Amino acid sequence: MTEHEITITVNGTEHDLSVEPRVLLVHALRDELEYTGPNVGCESSMCGACTVHVDGHAVKSCTLLAVQADGAEVTTIEGVGDDSGLHPVQQSFHEEHGLQCGYCTPGMVMTSLDLLERNPDPDEEEIRHALEGNLCRCTGYQNIVDSVQSAAERMRTGTDGGAEEP
Repeated sequence: MTEHEITITVNGTEHDLSVEPRVLLVHALRDELEYTGPNVGCESSMCGACTVHVDGHAVKSCTLLAVQADGAEVTTIEGVGDDSGLHPVQQSFHEEHGLQCGYCTPGMVMTSLDLLERNPDPDEEEIRHALEGNLCRCTGYQNIVDSVQSAAERMRTGTDGGAEEP
């Protein structure tokens, strides 16, 4: 199969890749670029564990071919937060016990970030609707909803809530 040359910027770093046209973005990120935050769960868009941001929008990276991301800005969970500490969404997931095994957490965080960019003050129903495409087998979801509500409050008020170092 003929390989295609693509350029994608991941978490602010530009990468040139040679990929087969059938390679999914999640595999290019994990296998070629070693960004292991997006998890491969179902490869059918059902679980959301592979969610990343492409050009500022949450996308399940198992539904996008790497060649379709040519020229795109991609943000993975590794690009959330910075050297000074966790992002408020990450901090809230930690403090509100919105994670257990952690497998779904990168996708939940990325989806939550997308929601809060569009709606800084979502109610519980809006949060649950936004997270419908992300599956968690451990938490029962209430702590995840509480995490998003806490993060929304932190982001609206500009408080870090005592954010810890990553």
